[in-house]
Amino acid sequence: MTNVNQLIEQHQLQRHPEGGWYRELYRSTEGVLRCDAIRRSALTAILFLLPKQEISCWHRVRHADEAWTHIGGDPLELFQCSIDGSTLELHLLSHSNPVHVVPADAWQAARPTGDYSLVSCCVGPGFEFDDFEMLRHQPPSDRPNLPHPELI
Repeated sequence: MTNVNQLIEQHQLQRHPEGGWYRELYRSTEGVLRCDAIRRSALTAILFLLPKQEISCWHRVRHADEAWTHIGGDPLELFQCSIDGSTLELHLLSHSNPVHVVPADAWQAARPTGDYSLVSCCVGPGFEFDDFEMLRHQPPSDRPNLPHPELI
């Protein structure tokens, strides 16, 4: 865990509500108008660290695509589900397959395959916590039936 603690300190990371550690690296000064007429930054980027035995729980970003890019550490399992939970995709991000884009509104979750995974996440239109939804915060009767309940 020393390496993880060093990364947290080196990159000045803080806890993320979905799990893991993060720091915003970039927020565009350019604004865009989303399809629902809400103004957002054109693009945001974070550094995101998932240590061993931590998860990025099932969540989604409303009206914005999210590009995950593997930077270092062990491969990352990135799960993606349709809005209703009917389809599941698993993408293993690594040095040989570093990028995957999760489309707007799709459910997503992630976990490292080893000691830690370090990734960058870029969201466009830009990320705001107002657009962020975690499955665990929905009433159970409203939740889609997503696989891997351990990721809730």
